[in-house]
Amino acid sequence: MSTAPQRILIADDEPLARQRIQRLLEAHDGYQVCGEAADGNDTLHKVAELEPDIVLLDIRMPGLDGMEAAEKLSQLNNPPAVIFCTAYDHYAIQAFEVQAVAYLLKPVRREALADALARAGKINRVQLQALNRDSETSSEQIAVRTHRGTELIELADIHYCEADQKYVTLHHSRGETVCDYTLKELEQAYPGQLLRIHRHTLVGARFIQALRRTGDGHNELELRGLPNRLAVSRRHASSVRQWLQEHQPSP
Repeated sequence: MSTAPQRILIADDEPLARQRIQRLLEAHDGYQVCGEAADGNDTLHKVAELEPDIVLLDIRMPGLDGMEAAEKLSQLNNPPAVIFCTAYDHYAIQAFEVQAVAYLLKPVRREALADALARAGKINRVQLQALNRDSETSSEQIAVRTHRGTELIELADIHYCEADQKYVTLHHSRGETVCDYTLKELEQAYPGQLLRIHRHTLVGARFIQALRRTGDGHNELELRGLPNRLAVSRRHASSVRQWLQEHQPSP
């Protein structure tokens, strides 16, 4: 039994930009362009009329801009997944505040679009609705600039963050991403989700499994789903033990 193609609305005030996106989409099976919009208000009308699964949305458009349109879309009972396609990289933080699945920089590359569409396909409308209605379980994301544009990484998918010289590598469920944030910035921004275990390392708290002591007296941390253990400095061992005591289930 074949699966119905995902319906896509292309929203951009430049006709040539809409045509280019349409050509890129023709190279991907499983997607169907159901309509086009030329500004933010037009986007809202077309979403109501056509009920697309995904909206490829420009930001700078006349009248209601793409960010304002995305905010209104996020409040719908059945919101489509939003992928921003823009020439400007400084809206990335706002992008994940309105639950965008991805943030692509123009000219959009075929590989980057494919990756974004795959992520959009994993988030169905019911999940998006739940994310937008329940702030306690909302999906927090970190915006990271990469060679492909700005990548949005789910905070809940990060196993650990490792500093090496002037860069920090985020180790997450989809691989590794180098970012220009410092560990201190990440620690301060997400104190409940990222725990410091070493001068060079933060870990995703939800993956912490156990603290082990090695034969030579050092501490190591086991993370769920990872074969290797991470070094815990003597300075941070007590805070890790306290975290484990507070979060281990009672017998």
